[in-house]
This record gives sequence, C-alpha cells and structure tokens, in this order.
Amino acid sequence: MSTNPRQPLPLPASAIPDGCLPWEGEQARRWVGALPPRWVPLRLRASVVLAVVPASGVLAGALAVFAGLPGWAAACLALQLVWAVVRPEFVGVSAPALVIVVLLQGAALPWAVSLAAVLVLLWVTAVLRLVARARQRAAARAAAGGVTGALPVGDAPLERGKFLAWVGAVPLMAGAVLVATSGGWQLTDDPRTTPAVGWFVVGLGVTVLASAALGRWRAAGLRREPVPVLRVLMRVNTDVDAEVYAADDLEAVRPLFTVATSELDDDDDDDEPKGEAEAEAEADDDDEGDDEEIQELLDRIDADQPGPLREAVLHGLPYDGAEVLLVIAAVEPDEPAVVEWSTGPVRPFSAGAVRRRLAGEKRAVADEARQRAAVDDVAGRLRGQEAVEVRRWRAGWADWLSVALGAVWIGVLFVTEGGLWRYVLGALLGLGMALMVPRQLAWSVTADREGLWFNGLRRIRHLAWDDVRIVESKGPELKIGSGRSVFGEWSVDTLRWRRLERKMGLVHPYDRLAAEVTAMWRDPDARPAGVSDERRRGRPLWPLAVLIALGWTVLVFWG
Repeated sequence: MSTNPRQPLPLPASAIPDGCLPWEGEQARRWVGALPPRWVPLRLRASVVLAVVPASGVLAGALAVFAGLPGWAAACLALQLVWAVVRPEFVGVSAPALVIVVLLQGAALPWAVSLAAVLVLLWVTAVLRLVARARQRAAARAAAGGVTGALPVGDAPLERGKFLAWVGAVPLMAGAVLVATSGGWQLTDDPRTTPAVGWFVVGLGVTVLASAALGRWRAAGLRREPVPVLRVLMRVNTDVDAEVYAADDLEAVRPLFTVATSELDDDDDDDEPKGEAEAEAEADDDDEGDDEEIQELLDRIDADQPGPLREAVLHGLPYDGAEVLLVIAAVEPDEPAVVEWSTGPVRPFSAGAVRRRLAGEKRAVADEARQRAAVDDVAGRLRGQEAVEVRRWRAGWADWLSVALGAVWIGVLFVTEGGLWRYVLGALLGLGMALMVPRQLAWSVTADREGLWFNGLRRIRHLAWDDVRIVESKGPELKIGSGRSVFGEWSVDTLRWRRLERKMGLVHPYDRLAAEVTAMWRDPDARPAGVSDERRRGRPLWPLAVLIALGWTVLVFWG
C-alpha cells in the first residue's frame, strides 16, 4: 500500500491563514461523494487521451467519406470525443446543435438516429461532470467554513495559459493551410478526406487556445478577491504532479486529486540592490541547489518513489478542472514555505481509480518481492558454481514477437493509405523503424569483469560495475543505467502480459536478465572472471538499420 509512517513535514504557522480549517473526515468524504457516477470518464490515462486524438482524426475523415458530411460537420462530430475527455464544457454547448444538424440530414444518413444517440450520451456525460463540479465547489466551500485568504503572490505576473497559447497556434495554422489548399492536393485517394482532417486540426488548435484562455481566466479569478482556504497534505508523485490528501490521511492512502504545478518565481520580489560579487555568489548557490534538487527528483523518479508527505494550504475551491494555488512546507527544515501555481486543471480521483491504484501498488510490491527473491537465488547459484569468463544475453522470442506484431499493424495501416499521405506516413514510419527495430531485433548485453557492454546503433557502450545505479524490469521495459556517469541509460521494450505470467508461473527473459545482472552488480564474487573481446561484445546495429531503411523505401515507392 501507499503508506508513509513518518509525520508530514510541518508548515510554518506564519504561512497558515488565521482560522484556516483542516480538510478532513466527513468533509473530505462529502467532496469525494460529489463526484459523477463511475461510468463517466473522469480521469483517463494519458496514453488513452493521446490515443483519442488520432482516432478522432480518422473518424473525421471516415464521416466525410462514408457519410457524405461536409468537412466542418465531420470534424465537429469527431471533436466531441476529444472534448468529452478534456473539455466537457464544450460538449454541453455543441452536442445539442450537432444533434439537430445530424437529424436534418436524416434522409441521406440512415445511421442518423444512432449518431444522434451517441451525441446525446456524450452530452449526458458532460452535463453530469458539470453538475458534479457544482456539488464539489459547494462541498469544498462548506469545508472551508467561510474562512478566506488572499494569495501570497504579491505582484508576480500571471503566466497561466501563455505556453498553451503558443502550442494552440501551431495546429490552428496547420489546419487552416490544409483546408485552404485542399483543392490542390489530397491526403488520400478520396478528395473529401483532406478538408475534414484540416477542419479537425483547426478544431484541435481552437481547443488548445480555448483551454489556455479558460485556464488563465480561472487563475486570474483567484486574484480578484480572497478565496476559501483549506489545510491539506500533499506530496509530489512519480509523474511530478502535486498529489493532495485530506489533512488526517497521514498514511497517504486515499488521494483526493492531482494537479500539475509550478513553483512561483520570487526572484522579482527581492528589490534590494546587491553588489556584483554578492549577486554572482547567490546565483552560484542557487544553481548548485537547483542541480541537487533536480538530481534528487530524477533519482526518486527512477526508483518510482513519491516525494515526502508535506503540510500545505490549499487556496481556491477544488473541483474537476479547477485552478488552485498551494502553499507547501519546504523539504529542508530551515527553508521558507513554497508557493506553487497550478499549471493544469485539478483531476479528482474516483473510487474506482483509487481501487485500481491500490491494486497496482500491491502487485508492484509482490513483483518486487519476487524479484528480490530471484536475485538472492541467482546470487547463491552464481557463487556456488565455477566462475564463467563472460556472460551474454541477447534478444529472444519476446522481442521478435513484438516486432512481428508491430510489422502486421504497420502493414495494415500503410496499405490502407493512398495519395500524398502514403508518402508522408511512409517517411515517418521508415525513420521510426530504422531507429528502433534494429535494437529490438538484435540487442545484446555482455557482462565481464570490467562491467557491462551494450551494442547500440552506432557503437558499443560500456558501463563499469561501480557506475551501475539501476537495474529494473518493470512493465514492458528493461532498464539498466547510471545517473552519475556519461553512460546515461540503456533500455529495451517488449510486449508482456504480466497477469498471464503470474497465473502460469512463467519467468520473462527480461526478469531473468535483471535478476542476474543485479546479482552480479551487488556481489563481486558472482561476476564473470574474464575480460570480453570485441567479438563477444557484439556489433553496432547501423548496418541492420540501413537494410531496414532501404527495404522500406523500396516497399513505399514500388510496393
């Protein structure tokens, strides 16, 4: 479980507004109970959100081709899926209008009723989320007990939304170019696809720009007048987001929500003039402190460990999509409290998300225990047998199967494309395959007395035993590396089904390799006795990359 037996780091009394109440007990449970029903998509994984965007783009083109819809209408329909996930406010307004558009074309669209039903379902989910937000605001306001406080930000400029505005301008202009030039060239063989995809890309740009404006407006609203304040607990999770807990959840079992934050830059608040030498000394100290903090953060992320639990004051009413500000206890005892702005919306944890999280943590603990037992077993066997000169591991059936399945998927995707899009997609896929497939097919790791040797695309890399910092087989990834050497990190991925492995008692090749390398790393007596030569260390993979690139080029232009 996600427990933390230590007391949370205390927040200075001067950083706590007078009368500020702790958010705990029944008040916190009432806020959780205000969330929408669990079938409403509230907190999806980032991978799912990223997959929804290209899938919606494909849907826009399909609606234009097979349903005969105008490009703008097909794009708006496809955008409903994106908005239902990231911006339900937009669905609440646009879905009813699109239902009318679809039904008016019912004579030409035999599936109009079904599509209208889908739009109604998306509208219902959006309305449920919006109604739940009002309940969450009311529950948080009641928990605050009428206590408010001004934001401790001084005259700091409001940065929220600036970066998103620049990001949103890119797809907006790209989509506009697609729409404006759709008559001169085509993405596919059907001329109706290009304007639909172009309008969809325009819609993505508008979505990002509107999100930037909405986030900035909500963040500015926190400054207009004193806002409700609550005492909470927080910690930085492995995604580097702030994870907020009730004030009495000292073991950090049930997170209430997460929010991406950024520390307020208070350099501008110090107006006292300094000499040049003093300023340079302070700058050097700041740089050194920042480097240490970054290194500590990277080490914690590598170890998949969250930061320490800390007391904090939450400014603003938290709800799904809200903007907030946190005044947080510093990690170092003599440092002042840290002020952090939200750089993204509040994302609540539903009961189902918490259950899945706890189940995942239990599985992770069990996997870690099995890996420790495997390392101890391997170390005992290696010490008990005659030392080998060199030990080597190579790509096997799991890696080759992953490449084969990927090739089938790419083949199906590529064969269905035509026109200019075929060559654009072909160039992107060819570059990706030339860079990634050679390692997947022919990676090798060699262990000898001096350390580990890895074959790469251009050269063979060496990692001394004393420089090893992490050996991990987690999820689909095998990772070996060092955070304190020029080596960096080596990793390889494959398809895995851990539930089936646990059920059948199978040991994946990545787990076996990680156990053996870990045993050698920790116990010098378990390491090979010899020194490998160049032949045993493997060969660079660039010749295989060249062959793959040439073969793919022939397939694209003459296949």
